[in-house]
Amino acid sequence: MLGSASVVRGDILRGAGVSFIVEASNVDEKPIKIRCRKQGLSVEETAMALAEAKAADVAAKHPGALVIGADQILDCDGRWFDKPENADAARDTLKALRSKQHRLINAVTVYRDSEYLWRHTEVATLNMRDFSDAFLEQYLEDGGADILASVGAYRLEQSGAQLFTTVEGSYFTILGLPLLALLEFLRLQGVLVK
Repeated sequence: MLGSASVVRGDILRGAGVSFIVEASNVDEKPIKIRCRKQGLSVEETAMALAEAKAADVAAKHPGALVIGADQILDCDGRWFDKPENADAARDTLKALRSKQHRLINAVTVYRDSEYLWRHTEVATLNMRDFSDAFLEQYLEDGGADILASVGAYRLEQSGAQLFTTVEGSYFTILGLPLLALLEFLRLQGVLVK
């Protein structure tokens, strides 16, 4: 089971030939992020706390099922970004990231019942170019509501690629799921053929 409503995560798994059922968790991320910040946890630890909360939530409703939980946090100069709520928020996010380097921290875990079986974290580093305001407005118009589904207000697999000068890390991690490590775990579990 995939404990996420993310269309992109579902597409990644489907594209890799993994059969699954989607059930989005009902976890409210905000209090977890606030608690993790107060405890002084790192971005990586916070992403994992969110992934685990989502997986545990769904696993509790489906005894015996393997449940994948995942979360991604964008960190730029110590500021953690959330998905933009509208075009104005997307504009603000992109202006804040313009000409800067940021990190996408991606955590994935698999739960069965009330315990985790596996966890993994990957980080990608992206350098955004110094694009013009005219480009920004055109990008927002062309991207429409789709860019609101991304924490950085970009879709690297689409025209969002034009925002960057360099990208370091796994393509799948940038999209939202550390796929290769997850596939290896699923093979070891016998879910996928070795």
